[in-house]
Formats: sequence, structure tokens, C-alpha cells
Amino acid sequence: MPGLVYVVDDDASFRTAIERRLKNAGYEVVAYPSAQRLLDNLPDESRPSCILLDVQIPGLSGPDLQARLSDLDSTLPIVFLTGHGDIPTTVQTIKAGAQDFLTKPVSSDQLLGAVERALANHQTVRDRRGRLDIQRALITSLTPRERQVFELVVRGRINKQIAAQLGTTERTIKAHRQKVMEKMKAQTLAELVSTAERLGMFEMTNKNRS
Repeated sequence: MPGLVYVVDDDASFRTAIERRLKNAGYEVVAYPSAQRLLDNLPDESRPSCILLDVQIPGLSGPDLQARLSDLDSTLPIVFLTGHGDIPTTVQTIKAGAQDFLTKPVSSDQLLGAVERALANHQTVRDRRGRLDIQRALITSLTPRERQVFELVVRGRINKQIAAQLGTTERTIKAHRQKVMEKMKAQTLAELVSTAERLGMFEMTNKNRS
């Protein structure tokens, strides 16, 4: 899978060697000597990409950069590289969402395997976000009454119950329901519920109740 790899490591010779290996494998590479340099030039997330990140870097450390990128809602997978077998740091970064953790020296098979998995993961995340963006756009096309019907339908209310709650007829609710299905491009109730779940509608309702 072609893609873009950001390499962040303060060791110039190691950075050059990794860059050469990745380019020979067909990847595009952007290398930085510090975490701050990457923050100053935030990565493009519009294509499959990942970050190869050293743990111990002067200034902003690898885990610190991971936290900053998380705050910025970055979707880029991070593969950590370290010259030290530090188990607590490994656990910390993996819990924080790191894709992988490699110990230097790293073989080409290990390196390329980790990069391939990271890029595939980023593609999956990008596809999921793209579908969510489409669904968010669709939901804005609903009228206020259709939105009410949508929210009640996905919570298992039948037409009779919705009509009683909204003070209208079952026939009107049936028409609204059909419009909701059409506008949300859902063929079945299960698809509609799945869409609502992905959009976080159930979580929002629970928060409103608490």
C-alpha cells in the first residue's frame, strides 16, 4: 500500500537509514529531527499516512507529541521506535492509542510490516470518518419533526406510540418515517439504528438525561 510516512527522530544517521529503507519500499517520506518540528508542520491527513516516532527526543518527547496530536484529534497512527526496552513507556503509549512499538535496531521486515499495518489502519479510520461526514450531512436534511420521529423510531417506539407522544396521527408518523428512511438512505430499521449509533445519538440522549 503506497502512503506517506513521517519520521521523527533526533539521530540523523538513523533517520537517514530509515528514510532510505522506506523510500526503497515505495513510500513517500517526510523526516523531522524533533517532535516540535512536526507540530509546527502538522501532517496532511487526507491520504493514508502514519508517524514513526522516537520515544526519547530532546525537548518534546515522543509520548508528549502523541498526547498533543490526540488533543488535536489527529487520526494518524503512531509507531514508536526506541533504543530502550522500557515496558512502562510501552504500556503507556499503547494504552494511549499507539499502533505499534518497535525496539532499535529494527529489521526491514519489522519496520515495513508495522508501517503497512499503520497505513491500513489509517485508511480504515479515514473511510469511517468519510461515511460519518456523509451521514451527518444527511441528518441535517431532516425537518425538525422528521428529526423527532427519527430519534423515537431508533429507540424502538412504534408508530402508535410516536403519534401519541407528538400529538398527531399514525398516518402522519408513517409518512414522516418513510421520509426519514429515504433521506437517511436506510433500507431497514436496523440500518437506521446503526446510523444513529455511529452518530452518537444514544450517547447524547443519555447525557441529556443525567
